[in-house]
Amino acid sequence: MNNKKTWEKLSSLSAKILRNPDSSMIQKKLAWWVLSQSSTDKQTWKEMETIASSVLKSDKYNDLTKSLAASLVSQSNKNR
Repeated sequence: MNNKKTWEKLSSLSAKILRNPDSSMIQKKLAWWVLSQSSTDKQTWKEMETIASSVLKSDKYNDLTKSLAASLVSQSNKNR
């Protein structure tokens, strides 16, 4: 699990994204997954790992979206 300060920052950012009506659907989806992961030791689901990986490889997403995706990928199950 990432250090506590990193998760606190990402959780706060994710909450803001979810409250912002101008946030994109992919940002909201990633933000929801970040928040669902921040309070538990469970691993992200394979489907979300695939989506997050695709976001990181694409040039069409902004830095905020890629940061959220990166946080999910960093928590992925290394055995998959």
